[in-house]
Amino acid sequence: MSIFQSLSISGSALTTQRLRLDVISSNIANANTTRGEFVNGEWVPYRRKMVEVSQGNSPSFANYLQKELTGVRATRIVEDQTPFKAVYDPTNPDSNEQGYVFMPNVDITKEMVDMMSASRAYEANVTAFNAGKSMLVKALEIGR
Repeated sequence: MSIFQSLSISGSALTTQRLRLDVISSNIANANTTRGEFVNGEWVPYRRKMVEVSQGNSPSFANYLQKELTGVRATRIVEDQTPFKAVYDPTNPDSNEQGYVFMPNVDITKEMVDMMSASRAYEANVTAFNAGKSMLVKALEIGR
């Protein structure tokens, strides 16, 4: 294991958590957006997005044998397929013939919990990064 590998692992986690925070903030900002995309002649509301996270490098048999630590990475951003919420509002220009407006499938409470989780994970990785950095500095001071 390289001396800088712990910094690399923490750095990859910081990048992934920052992306999660960006996607969550986009979800919260679009929680009331009824015109997301124009599909089949009608407007479809904004659909909640989520970040898929996996092990940093492609897991190979050699990596498992060597127990090599690789960090994490965001593999892709996927859309949540839960159904939209129908709200009765016949005065809304986006309502259908029955007077219902389809709202995004974003739950603010769920987004806030995800935001707290990503924020805490980011803080933990900053702490781990700083601890690794201080150990490297102390190791360099021994050589003086």
